[in-house]
Amino acid sequence: MILPAHAAADLDVNTAAVAAVKATMQNRHSQLLQYYQSGAVGLTAEGFVAVKDAALVPLSQRSALAALVKDENMDRVQLYHGIAVANGHPEWEGEIQRTFALRWIDKAQPGWFVQRDGGWVRK
Repeated sequence: MILPAHAAADLDVNTAAVAAVKATMQNRHSQLLQYYQSGAVGLTAEGFVAVKDAALVPLSQRSALAALVKDENMDRVQLYHGIAVANGHPEWEGEIQRTFALRWIDKAQPGWFVQRDGGWVRK
């Protein structure tokens, strides 16, 4: 669904629930950073984090990485939903997710992997 021009979502809305999710994600980012930098994880075109190359992670760390990615993606779902609800339009969740996906890919640091046109590319 594409939002009408006169009805744009406030992506910076900051309810208690949205703020809590953002804080948790911010704290987790420092743990994910090394995996972005190594190329083990990347940002998907759907607005999530995915393990791109588990072989870059020592076997002893792979389950911890999988848990980090799972928790991050669960929080991203909560973020998209929370922003849509805070805007009074839960039906906008998909469009909000797509907007965040583009933002995160745009803000990814040089060297990180992102999905474009169905494949992984190094930014």
